[in-house]
Amino acid sequence: MGSATREALAASRAELSSTGSADLATANELFSAGRIIGGSAQLISMLSDTATDARQKRSILAAVFGTNLSATTLGLLGTVVSHRWSNTDDLLAGIEELGLRAAADSAPATVNIDAELFAFGTAVSSDPELELAVSSKLGSAESKVALVDTLLAKKVSPQTLSIVRHLMQQPRGRRIGELLRTAASIVADQSGLAVATITSATPIRAVQLERLQKGLAAKFGRALKFNLIVDPALIGGLRVQVGDTVIDDSVASKLKDLRLQLAG
Repeated sequence: MGSATREALAASRAELSSTGSADLATANELFSAGRIIGGSAQLISMLSDTATDARQKRSILAAVFGTNLSATTLGLLGTVVSHRWSNTDDLLAGIEELGLRAAADSAPATVNIDAELFAFGTAVSSDPELELAVSSKLGSAESKVALVDTLLAKKVSPQTLSIVRHLMQQPRGRRIGELLRTAASIVADQSGLAVATITSATPIRAVQLERLQKGLAAKFGRALKFNLIVDPALIGGLRVQVGDTVIDDSVASKLKDLRLQLAG
């Protein structure tokens, strides 16, 4: 992530925090606007052009979206396009992130969006036919959304359904697993937490899990939410992923490294 994008993201997050009125409707509007902007080479070029001043860009947004967006959403988008981003994909990612954070803020305390996203990701990865159906470039966005609605409607929160529907429509070249992991991490971060995916060969005992949680919280400097995966292929040990950081201490990984050393 370039310095321009980091600064633009920080300003956009601050604007979202200051609104105090972002809800699921705001999230849906941000998702929709991001898809429209991303689907028009001319529009995204104008909104990301550093030679165009912020007032002109806000005028472009007003002309394109008019009264189809709330004042809150237009204000957030205005903040996004008023800043310089490292590239156009980062700009789209910034809009998407605001949508994810707005969705997270709109959920009641009893709703665990990142856990629902993780559960859907696990279901997809364990079913090759389903994974192909939701990730194939040959399938239309409409058919993927219809499939998601069939699978998730009335089974997950409106926030999770909204997020997954958007990801199916604007993957931006990302695989389904990456889409869901990134979304879950942003949602958790909005709650002041981080998501740690722990993969083990056998179920982890409660006492081990508690010790692991304390150790990782100290390492990463924040509270963590755990997603647990049992994969006998690891043979033993653990594989831990927090965001882009992977700590692989599994037996399978060590055997792989040994084979590579012997082959060399």
